[in-house]
Amino acid sequence: MCQIGLCHWIGTLSCLHSRMEPPPILGGCRRQARIASEQDVFDIYTIIFLALAVFIFLRLRSVLGQRTGRERPPYNPFAARETRPGPASDKVVTLPPRPAETPMVKPAEEKPAADRWKGVAPADSAVAKGLDAITEEDKTFDAKRFLEGARGAYEMIVTAYAEGDRRTLKNLLARDVCEGFESVIREREQRGEVVETRFVSIESTEITAAEQRGKIAQVTLRFASKLVSVTRDKAGAVVDGNPEKVTGVTDVWTFARDVTSRDPNWKLVATETGH
Repeated sequence: MCQIGLCHWIGTLSCLHSRMEPPPILGGCRRQARIASEQDVFDIYTIIFLALAVFIFLRLRSVLGQRTGRERPPYNPFAARETRPGPASDKVVTLPPRPAETPMVKPAEEKPAADRWKGVAPADSAVAKGLDAITEEDKTFDAKRFLEGARGAYEMIVTAYAEGDRRTLKNLLARDVCEGFESVIREREQRGEVVETRFVSIESTEITAAEQRGKIAQVTLRFASKLVSVTRDKAGAVVDGNPEKVTGVTDVWTFARDVTSRDPNWKLVATETGH
């Protein structure tokens, strides 16, 4: 019994001793060998990359060369081209650059005073001198264009007066003249009368006076026209004029304009019946 029990405890201790022993030395050797082989591979790749970098550096240097400080600047297509002076010589005299040739411009010939207002006013007349004075203050003044505008304004004013068109009259008449026209229109309306006017023609338009008063230019014209005019009462009966008769009318009107104003329009400032 004692021998059998002793053998049992000896077997148990031997088993425990075998479990507590360290791992075999063979496994550690294998790990060390694997680490050493990985280090060898790493060293081989490092050497290969270093050799490749040195090779590329040498190739680039042989192709691009080295900076010496004498390189040409990059080309700029928008920069002005510079001319390089040639070698100096004692026998060569540098001449100044020739100035650019400009075409000769012939000055505009001013019209003689005698022809300036041809067809508008006699030379050296009071009207011509008055037009000269206006032109001195207003360089844009054109007598022929003014005459055309005055003819149109004359017809518009006569027609607006007959129709009682106060809005048109206000734009073409000075304030005091407009008030006089409106007063007559008001009286006519109170009586119930109607005016019918039809232009047949404007025979002539003549400048009879022109002057510059400070900043105000004034031009007086004589209009000779033919028109049909008749005034009817509330019942339509004719109280003045003849609807079948063409009548010749002469009016002398004065137009004025502030030459310092941006408004190019002239306004009627005075009226009278011509003879």
